[in-house]
Amino acid sequence: MKEIAITEFENLKIGQAENVQAGTGCTVLLLGKEGAPAGLDVQGGGPASRESELLKPTAAAGVIHAILLSGGSAFGLDAAGGVMRYLEERNIGFDVGVTKVPLVCQSCLFDLTVADASTRPDAAMAYRACQNAEQGNYRDGNFGAGTGATVGKLLGMDYCMKSGIGSYAIQTGELKVGAIVAVNALGDIYDWQTGRKAAGLLAEDHKTFLDAEQVMLRKTEVVENKFVGNTTLGVILTNAAFDKTRLCKIAGMAHDGYARAIRPVHTTADGDSIYAVSLGTVAADQDVVGALGAQVMATAIVRAVQAAKSVYGFPAACDL
Repeated sequence: MKEIAITEFENLKIGQAENVQAGTGCTVLLLGKEGAPAGLDVQGGGPASRESELLKPTAAAGVIHAILLSGGSAFGLDAAGGVMRYLEERNIGFDVGVTKVPLVCQSCLFDLTVADASTRPDAAMAYRACQNAEQGNYRDGNFGAGTGATVGKLLGMDYCMKSGIGSYAIQTGELKVGAIVAVNALGDIYDWQTGRKAAGLLAEDHKTFLDAEQVMLRKTEVVENKFVGNTTLGVILTNAAFDKTRLCKIAGMAHDGYARAIRPVHTTADGDSIYAVSLGTVAADQDVVGALGAQVMATAIVRAVQAAKSVYGFPAACDL
């Protein structure tokens, strides 16, 4: 088993665009001219998403043409229109006779409290991300959907840390499995292999950590409106051949990677979502791919906080 770059998948282009001053951005995955089968599993209680119904096993669509991860909370859902325009201009989509309709799924994270709450990803930014995908400008850290990502927000923004977007991929034989994830969690981030905390809820000195899970468990009273500036968005990529029913299960198994690396996770204040996409024709066992998906996802989460840089007044792991 060897590590490969997240860009080493056929039928995939990844592009990013951001507004650094506003603290928001978007990451697009273009899934080839013919599209690709995809599944989705949502475990958080507060998702913001577009066209997620397409990925249910009972829906007619067998493939989609792009996935967009963005900031902006629900306001950012307008950005998918830019991806649709870009793909329609290139004659990519579901043929309806008079044109082709690109099938674009999108999920948004909450970054409105980072810099400028009135500036969100829009169609123009997403179109620019598609253009950037042609050159392949993907990078881990404070880019794309990770531009305004933060973690450790149980006590609000005064005690959180800067996060970002991260990736990790492996190859064993012919099989490739990878993950890309924008980490914007309520909880703390742990290295799943060592148990060491990588980022999260800061103490008063802003140099040491509190344990977000223990802080939460000490307070048993009902909180009607938890701080809702969260949501971790991930995509599992594989060159194995699966339909969307099996990909939904693989996406569900990949949530084990969230649970290994984020504590607490899947709360009502998170919109934790994972897509899974089949980009090839390699024959592979579904459970093996799901188990590998959980591993690469957990590592990608750690990579996201390790690659982040301090900005907007939020310290990053590299500076602690």
